Formats: sequence, C-alpha cells, structure tokens
Amino acid sequence: MSTLLYVITYLHALLPFPVLYVLSDILYFIVYYLVRYRRNLVRRNLTNAFPGKSGKEIIGIEKQYYRHLCDYYVETIKTLRISDEEAKKRMKFENPELVNELTDQGKTCILSLGHYGNWEWVSSIGFYLSPGVKPGLIYKKLNSDSFDSLFLKIRSRFSPVTMEMNRAYRRMIEAQNSGEVLVVGFLSDQRPPRRSLNHWMEFLNQDTPIQIGMESIAKKMSNSVVYLDIKKVKRGYYTGKFHLITPDASKEPELFVMKRYMGMLEKTVLREPAYYLWSHNRWKFKREENEVK
Repeated sequence: MSTLLYVITYLHALLPFPVLYVLSDILYFIVYYLVRYRRNLVRRNLTNAFPGKSGKEIIGIEKQYYRHLCDYYVETIKTLRISDEEAKKRMKFENPELVNELTDQGKTCILSLGHYGNWEWVSSIGFYLSPGVKPGLIYKKLNSDSFDSLFLKIRSRFSPVTMEMNRAYRRMIEAQNSGEVLVVGFLSDQRPPRRSLNHWMEFLNQDTPIQIGMESIAKKMSNSVVYLDIKKVKRGYYTGKFHLITPDASKEPELFVMKRYMGMLEKTVLREPAYYLWSHNRWKFKREENEVK
C-alpha cells in the first residue's frame, strides 16, 4: 500500500505547477462544497477569532482559506520533484544573515514558526545557511505508516536532519555534543494534549492552551530563538523574514519565549488570516473545564 501511495503521489509531483493548480481548483470545489470538510469547525474558529467581522467577511476568509489549503496540498506533493532553483524562487528568505550570525557562534538556533502559508517549504532554508550548518525538522509520527513514510520522504526533499518529536531533545543534545550546528524548526502553535493543559495565553481573542516544549529545550540548551514571519506573495510564492526573539533563552524569564512567539504569530495571522490552519481544532479545550477537572 505504501508503495502504491508513493507512486501515485510521485506521478502527481511530475505535473507542472499550472496543471497542479487546476487540480487544486477542482479539489477546492469538492472539499468545500461537496465534502464540506470541517466547515463548521473553521467557521467557528474564524467567528471566535474575529468577533468584529461580519458574517459575509467571515465566509470570504473561509473560502479563501479552503482555496489556500488545496494549494498547500498540491504544493506539498510537488515538493517530491521540485528543483533546487524552483524551490529558491518560490520560497525566499529575506534576511538569513540574522540566523547565520547566531549560528556562526557555534550553537544551534531554534526557528519558531506557525502553521501558516506553506510551512513545508521552510526546510529549503538550508540553501541560505552558513557552510556546515544544517536545517533540522521536527515531525510528529502519523497514525498511518503509509502516510507517515510518504510525508517523511516529502519532508526530506531538502535533506534536513529529521527528528521525531519525542526524540527531538535527545537528537539536539547529540548534535551539540558532536559539534554539529543546526537550525531546528519548531511548529508550536497546535493544541497540546489534555494531560499538558498547564499554560494558557490570550491568542486571537481566545484563551488558548500552549505547548512549551520549544522554550524548555531552548532554555536547557541556551539556544537562540528566532521567529519566521511568512508571507504569501501570490499563488505558489512565499517569503520569510526572521525576527530575533532572544540570543539566549536560558537568560530569559519563564514563558518569555512563548509570549514573544505567540504575539508575533498573531500579527502574522491578523495581517492575512486566510493562510492560517483554521481546520485544526485549536480551541477544543476550555480553561474553566480543565480547572474543574
């Protein structure tokens, strides 16, 4: 099954971008109008995040989101066969010198970003790093072995150091001990498991539980932390700009990194809301319900 899935995906990846975007338009009609994939959840998330917007405005963002989601899907498939030149043209980084100045000190840098734009293409950052510095990618193992294998192949296209989420800290320690310098991407904006509902912040007008694993690792390892602000320039083209959160997380007070990260991510989302991952059940848990239990 995994071989068949890979072959089908690979054949789609051979198609040029214009054809893939035609498929994306067809997929949008199916997903939005026929399947109605998570439409109630997306509508609720948008309505709660933007209480000042009218119903018409919410539906406008909603439709734009589903169009982008379908674009993200075909772009991710294309990653299997995208050339280096095409990748550098479609995912540009404006100020990589900030990251390179931090890693030139011989220590790993943590790259914080959100599920915004096309986060899968961020691993192409390796083209912009100082010689010898490698991109690191943390992933969560999927329930399906076939899809897990496929996505790992896709995410390995730009040769990052891949780390399963539960082994990320150990792998980063191994890299540090061996003198290996990494720029490790952390996507820390999704809902934590129920057993870890210990920290909450205001995010997009809602009381929001947060994951603090990124900050904990950065503090233990005295890592620098930067935020990547992604913009969708036009269909299939993105830019990323780095913003310093801290040159050394171990010197910052508790939750400093997460507060800066969540604040910067919120500004990114508010600028162009349609490109955020609204179909994730981010606000499933309520603070008062958790406190009662």
